[in-house]
Amino acid sequence: MPSHPIWIPSQDRVSRATMTAFRRFAAARADAEFADTPALHDWSIREPAQFWDTIWDFFEVIGDKGTRRLLDGDRMPGARFFPDARLNFAENLLRPADGADRNDDAIVFWGEDKVKRRWTWDELNRRVSELQQAMRAAGVAPGDCVAGLLPNMPEAIAAMLAATSLGAVWSSVSPDFGVRGVIDRLGQIGPKLLVTVDGYWYAGKRIAISEKLAEIALQLPSVVRIVVADYLGDAEAVALSLHDARACSLADFIAGFEPAPIAFDRLPFDHPLYIMFSSGTTGVPKCIVHRSGGVLLQHLKEIGLHCDVNPADRLFYFSTLSWMMWNWLVSGLARGATLLLYDGSPFHPHASVLFDYAEAEAMTHFGTSAKYIDALKKASLRPMRSHRLDRLRTMLSTGSPLVAESFDYVYQAIKSDLHLASISGGTDIISCFVLGDPTRPVWRGEIQGPGLGLAVDVWSDDGAPAAPGVKGELVCTKPFVVMPLGFFADTDGARYRSSYFERFPQAWCQGDFAEVTVNGGLIIHGRSDATLNPGGVRIGTAEIYAQVEAVPQVREALAIGQEHDSDVRVVLFVTLQPDAQLDDALQQAIRAQIRQGASPRHVPARIVAVADIPRTKSGKIAELAVRDVVHGREVKNVEALANPECLALFRNLEELRS
Repeated sequence: MPSHPIWIPSQDRVSRATMTAFRRFAAARADAEFADTPALHDWSIREPAQFWDTIWDFFEVIGDKGTRRLLDGDRMPGARFFPDARLNFAENLLRPADGADRNDDAIVFWGEDKVKRRWTWDELNRRVSELQQAMRAAGVAPGDCVAGLLPNMPEAIAAMLAATSLGAVWSSVSPDFGVRGVIDRLGQIGPKLLVTVDGYWYAGKRIAISEKLAEIALQLPSVVRIVVADYLGDAEAVALSLHDARACSLADFIAGFEPAPIAFDRLPFDHPLYIMFSSGTTGVPKCIVHRSGGVLLQHLKEIGLHCDVNPADRLFYFSTLSWMMWNWLVSGLARGATLLLYDGSPFHPHASVLFDYAEAEAMTHFGTSAKYIDALKKASLRPMRSHRLDRLRTMLSTGSPLVAESFDYVYQAIKSDLHLASISGGTDIISCFVLGDPTRPVWRGEIQGPGLGLAVDVWSDDGAPAAPGVKGELVCTKPFVVMPLGFFADTDGARYRSSYFERFPQAWCQGDFAEVTVNGGLIIHGRSDATLNPGGVRIGTAEIYAQVEAVPQVREALAIGQEHDSDVRVVLFVTLQPDAQLDDALQQAIRAQIRQGASPRHVPARIVAVADIPRTKSGKIAELAVRDVVHGREVKNVEALANPECLALFRNLEELRS
């Protein structure tokens, strides 16, 4: 690692950062001195009740805090924040920012090169009002589930806000899921209302979903109304084609309801807000229930402080409705930011389309995946030469570890003066454990630090804190505000406790293999359940990928541990550039790169070229699915994969028999 940061914020930027303003606000409240963010973080985990109370007041949350701030504060699980509070999530997202013009953009939408729309704040409120009235007339009440089978379009946000304004629980799936994938998720939670779409665009192709929708409708008897939004121009026809009395177009659903002031039901802090689904690659997806107040405070803290999103900013995150980053993105409305939505392929009609979007809409925050940044690097794109990115000041990356070479690429090819924030958390907490800080330097290959209010550490197998540079399990050692309520239908909490507290009963174990750096940052080396164990030594897959993908002939890589000869050996699968072949010379080059850049223990015993690598719907490499296929085991939920057909490439391989 270099001995100096790759980016240092200017003094002007530090002084104007919301993190700086909050640090001063908190210091005054606590009658203390916080010299920097690490000092602020130390206080936030020593005094969690006071910290979250300060977050509430700094961001002027709408609601009644009540008397108590924290109940059973040392129990995990079991601690409750703001046990007397009442609020409404949607009310906090739909309020105007100070001095805001209601005719300013609230949402801008690009559906590839096919559809472009924008909604003002007034229009968003009108849409939510009409939908709220229609949902109430359909019998939707607090605690009911409203499900979305939708692309990342404005109507999805309006439907979520209308549902949560009534106290209903929102859950969503993207329309590229197959019937089984949808039913494995929505079938568990019994939604009362299903909001869907007539189809969508992907890579320039018009994809209708009416036949799939008819099958799904038959298997969701709990649904009383099926509402079809218009994207392809066929909503009315699709609703009729279902031959189902429950189905109607969105236009018909809201017909007769005039926009009116929105009535917000203020409910307990722990009232259910979202049901999120685990990736489901090892079984039927877990249905994770998240609390309204915890999500609101956590997202305000992350978006407002760690990402420095302010009113008049224009926030983009490439996501679908099956990934928690969509829920995170939507919370940007609570900061008064304009949301920039994109649906479809990020490479259609060409590889620079998202930078076209950034330039055209004066994007201030560009959120994406590590794999997207790597794909840009592989394609040798240099947006700083082709696009005006004057207002872009923050780039966010998640989904998988962002390797050091990708940090270099961002600063050399996208923008040199940019806060690059690698962030990591998960669906489990619908937010981040570790993320950026706009007031501190960025070090190559490192996440800047833990989130405020989160007692993040890295523990060795014996439950002791690991020294800097020593890899171990990412844990959170104290209760935090956005811990999920539990799993749907897990009445005694056994599955919930088993998922996060079985490894270390006294701490939340996230399942990430990580290390703390000497700079106070963190590096994620991959999922713990995908960690390799050759000769009993734990190796993170991200360490291998960082080296392999530096080889020009390699497009992408996936590593697993194969049980072999009473041990585990590392097997590396690679997809190659069109003109490359996996001959002896290339194999030697790959092994040399890994040996030199990582260690001899990281060098694979076998390297196999494949045509494609399986990924989840959110773009994560599906290492466990490949491991199961190689060992002849059933892949529990192929519907979680974006390209399940490629699993056949890994079955019964001759190269792995000896």
